[in-house]
Amino acid sequence: MHHHHLPLSARAARMAMVGAMAALSLTACSPAVDVTAAKDAANPACAPMMLALPDSIGDSKLRKTNSQATAAWGDPSLVILRCGVNVPGPTTDRCVTVNGVDWVIKEGDPVWTLTTYGREPATEILMDPDKISSATVLADLAAAAAKVPSVRNCVGQEDLQNLPKSQ
Repeated sequence: MHHHHLPLSARAARMAMVGAMAALSLTACSPAVDVTAAKDAANPACAPMMLALPDSIGDSKLRKTNSQATAAWGDPSLVILRCGVNVPGPTTDRCVTVNGVDWVIKEGDPVWTLTTYGREPATEILMDPDKISSATVLADLAAAAAKVPSVRNCVGQEDLQNLPKSQ
């Protein structure tokens, strides 16, 4: 009654390898990112921008999302974009201009919200500054964001200093 069994370690290794291969094939086709569409996502002005989005931001690749006028980069998502959010009014939040596009930055913890300023519809970007640089994100998205025409600009400190002095 001498059954010849594979030593356990070899059998376990073979099982583990089969498991790893199964896992690999699942991640190759990552599911669409679940992003809630913005209120004005159907605004036709979003379309030219969505078509111009970069294939990657830094090292993070563009992924499919399951809602209109949204995008995500990275797996897990480091950057999420939504077109058609409420246009920010005059604000004391920090406003930066990158490649001619104005953004209002709300520094949350851990996620920052960056919203285009003076463009309608507005575009919102959610990103984690610990994982990716906001400068990279805004530079890589400037060309796409600029497809939505600008109607106003942020008035920064520099602009205020150049105003004529009141007599």
